[in-house]
Amino acid sequence: MQMRLSARLIVPAAVFTAVLLLWAILPMGSRGATSADLGQKIQETEAKIQQRQGTEQLLTTDIAAWTTKIRALERRIAPLQRRLDAAQADLDTEQGHLDGLRSELRSEQERKVRLAARLAEGRTQLAARLRERYVADAPDLVTVILSSDGFAQLLERSEFLRRINEQDRRILTLVQGAQADATRNAARLAELETSQRVVTARVASRRDRAAAVTQELVDVRTSYDRSHAAKTAALRSVKADRHELEGDLSKMRAQQARIESTLNGSPDPGPIRGGRGDMIWPVNGPITSPFCETRSWERCHPGIDIGVGAGTPIRAALGGRVALAGPTGGYGNYTCVQHTASLSTCYAHQSRIGVSVGQQVSKGQVIGYSGCTGWCFGDHLHFEVRVNGAVTNPMNYL
Repeated sequence: MQMRLSARLIVPAAVFTAVLLLWAILPMGSRGATSADLGQKIQETEAKIQQRQGTEQLLTTDIAAWTTKIRALERRIAPLQRRLDAAQADLDTEQGHLDGLRSELRSEQERKVRLAARLAEGRTQLAARLRERYVADAPDLVTVILSSDGFAQLLERSEFLRRINEQDRRILTLVQGAQADATRNAARLAELETSQRVVTARVASRRDRAAAVTQELVDVRTSYDRSHAAKTAALRSVKADRHELEGDLSKMRAQQARIESTLNGSPDPGPIRGGRGDMIWPVNGPITSPFCETRSWERCHPGIDIGVGAGTPIRAALGGRVALAGPTGGYGNYTCVQHTASLSTCYAHQSRIGVSVGQQVSKGQVIGYSGCTGWCFGDHLHFEVRVNGAVTNPMNYL
């Protein structure tokens, strides 16, 4: 009777001890959570991660579309730039033409002043000679002068030309030449002024076209770059959110593995379960991250993560020679065992390494202990199978 009573007391005591252990290993905020609650949270987090991945895919598609548009715009920029260069070349040519016209116009205007002075001088000399002839009593010449409608008609009257002497003819020739030059100069000035107006308008048109092309390029490229930047920023934000969720998921999976390990008792140091292939499982636990899973920091997870508590013995999946054993960056404490010339297995994030380089190990021999060294979110074993140095799916060998 006493033995039965003792047995009845031992069972509740064992359960109580397990509960205390479970309470001790759970974080403060989740000690009241059951394994089922944790499983529900894991499912919810996985759903959120899938949602973020869907959003990332949409944003990536949008970014690719904007990238295509930008590249198409860049292909348009080349001919537009050629148009702009041509417009600028035309502008430079027309500006040079306009500068030449302005220089010629200034020269003609200066010449006009000189011609006006010559014409005035010739008229003064001719008027003086006419007065002298009048004083000398040349009434016929006076009659010719008085019967003319103006100075220009007077110069063309043959009677007037016949009656004046050689000296007067020289003065008259000077006046006529100055008058003709003045007429031609006036016509040339009018022509140059018209040309200047036309060229000025053409130069302004070229300048406006060049400015319009430039502004078009600036506006379109600015719009495209703004949209591309917004999508890229959104994608970066979603990836960061997914990264955080994946970290939480890894922690919850590791926590779930610890709960299961605690409820199932301490790891058995003896042989663990065998695989369907030649290899045995290095530890006995659930897969928390499958092979080639896409995560925010890597496109293909190069192995499988097996959720086990810290200090769980790690067994060599096959016999072979230890090729690598030591700390290795993000892998933390890392061991690789060479089995054949092409096949090897590797074990990452160990809390402690139990072998050394060059050591021969047998299948199932303890080579280290699980942990969370390097870059990780919780205790687990990262297990890799490599063929000729390249990772391959471990599930094909287990």
